[in-house]
Amino acid sequence: MRDQISKLIKEIKETAVTGQEELEKYRLRFISRKGVMNTLFEEMKKVPNEKKKEMGQMLNELKQTAQEKFKTLIVSLEVEKKDTGADFMDLTLPPSSSELGSIHPITQTRNRIVSIFEKIGFNVSEGPEIEDDWHNFSALNFPPNHPAREMQDTFFVEKDPDIALRTHTSSVQVRVMENQKPPIRTLSPGRVFRNEAISARSHCIFHQVEGLYVNENVSFADLKQTIYYFVTEMFGKNTEVRFRPSYFPFTEPSAEVDISCFICGGEGCNICKHSGWVEIMGCGMVDPNVLTNCGIDPEKYTGFAFGMGIERITMLKYQISDIRLFTENDIRFLKQFQRLNY
Repeated sequence: MRDQISKLIKEIKETAVTGQEELEKYRLRFISRKGVMNTLFEEMKKVPNEKKKEMGQMLNELKQTAQEKFKTLIVSLEVEKKDTGADFMDLTLPPSSSELGSIHPITQTRNRIVSIFEKIGFNVSEGPEIEDDWHNFSALNFPPNHPAREMQDTFFVEKDPDIALRTHTSSVQVRVMENQKPPIRTLSPGRVFRNEAISARSHCIFHQVEGLYVNENVSFADLKQTIYYFVTEMFGKNTEVRFRPSYFPFTEPSAEVDISCFICGGEGCNICKHSGWVEIMGCGMVDPNVLTNCGIDPEKYTGFAFGMGIERITMLKYQISDIRLFTENDIRFLKQFQRLNY
């Protein structure tokens, strides 16, 4: 062991490095905890007691020589760096902490919506973003001449008019009803695509979350209570709700859902267009034709469905005026959502 230590001391004194890689190899061999020094200290356990003092002194000399040499090598490289202008990293400095990222506001809102509905028994279903005509249109009671089928609204796959990027996540609900028997209580969040001009209020790529409940004796009253529950959880207990008659091919009767403007308290502002109300979603009772198309007996089962834009909910809740901010990846914008409490 004495000869081994002597050889290592000689090796250390004769060591010269010409770059950062060689310096790192030296550190790993002589300075790090997994280097030769650690091995020698482990071997000290086998040294007879009468020789431990002598060996201990030699090991300390070896350790001190290695550390002093390391400092000398660092200085020599720093001098070389100044002379050559090359970059150099001081390996003895502590690592710098990097900034932590944050969950995107759209994802945060999606997670919040899902968590609200999970509390009342809704599970999450997902489906493909490239859909066929049956699941995206026909099964949902869209007639052949419906405007949504035209090129100005839908991104069709080239050379195949029956394949398109899904325009809503209702297609996921169709797949669920085709493969599951009632009772069905599911939520379908996801990205959708529509051939629309990009502006502060609309985008060709956005996110939706749609809900579906199918069972025996489901009524519009069940739908209303579900919406009331969501609104109070998402926007607060003092938020008022109103239903306006509307039309969707896959629900009958259908309604648009408005909530009292939480910005102005119903007095009128730019957010609510001075009406005191803001629209948040569409909903209705599942059309019997849709149930039949999916293999569910409409004489035995009824159901309701609803859908909302996640970007719209996020814009309303946090008073964001431009939908394009969600996709521009501006760090200054995204940093504002690091500390949202959901």
